[in-house]
Amino acid sequence: MSDLQPLSPAEVDRRAAAVELLVLDVDGVLTDGGIVLDDDGKESKRFHVRDGHGIKLLQRHGVPVAVVTGRTSRVVAARAEELGIAHLYQGREQKAPAFQELLERVNVAPEAVAMVGDDVVDLPILSRAGLAVTVPNAHAAVCARAHWCTESPGGHGAVREVTDRLLWAKGLEAEILAGYLGGGP
Repeated sequence: MSDLQPLSPAEVDRRAAAVELLVLDVDGVLTDGGIVLDDDGKESKRFHVRDGHGIKLLQRHGVPVAVVTGRTSRVVAARAEELGIAHLYQGREQKAPAFQELLERVNVAPEAVAMVGDDVVDLPILSRAGLAVTVPNAHAAVCARAHWCTESPGGHGAVREVTDRLLWAKGLEAEILAGYLGGGP
């Protein structure tokens, strides 16, 4: 079990280098937490495109991504499918059992997990993850306990900050950037 408290940047990077699985909450992390319902009751959400690209980069470099959320939404299922997220747990108001199922499914120790959450329902996973991350617009109890808080708020590039930090801590920054600058794979 992880001791939840802010960590030094060097310790965050050390833990980030060891991450084998990224777990994300949705509302307040992948989105700004707003839920839009039209007159017919159809839901829509706004996702940040850079978050999606970061998720794809992380997966391309061998780190799977999972989503564990308390709500159930067709929009989230569609976004997960679009991003190639194979591990989607929706309607899980109690997140700890879903996290245990996920750990067993992917055969990863909790210490090798980075979790990004923003509300008290995420604390059961955050408290077990090797790297507990939150966003600045998170619940105060989560902000006080996380190992690291992103600069960007949820739904506005926070997940990309996390994916970049994980990839850079693994020493992949030059390779990834070279791929876009014409000097690499």
